[in-house]
This record gives sequence, C-alpha cells and structure tokens, in this order.
Amino acid sequence: MAEIINLRRARKAKARTEHAAKGEANRIAFGRSKLEKLATEKAKTQLKTRLDGHFLTKANDHESD
Repeated sequence: MAEIINLRRARKAKARTEHAAKGEANRIAFGRSKLEKLATEKAKTQLKTRLDGHFLTKANDHESD
C-alpha cells in the first residue's frame, strides 16, 4: 500500500527548496562582500574627484554666460 502524503506539506516543501535554490543563485550572481563594495565606492569617489579637479571653472559658472 502507498504511503499517504499531505499535499499541502509537499507543495510547501517544494516551494521552500525552489526558493532556496533561487536564493543561492542570486547570492552567486549579485553577492559581493562589504570590502568589495567599499573598494568600488572608493574608486568611484577618486575618479569623480580627479575629473572635477580638471575643470577650469565650476559647472555653475557656465550657466551665467
């Protein structure tokens, strides 16, 4: 005789495993450590500072011309 299965529990268990698999895929695709995020932010800031340093006049001065 076959074992009786509660379909609600089986459906929820399947949903949990699918959700966990999707979460794992997202961690691989989008997960970055705090150090990596800080390094990227620092590089952006340095690039912006370097670019702003090469302007001859401020951006606001061009509007009054």
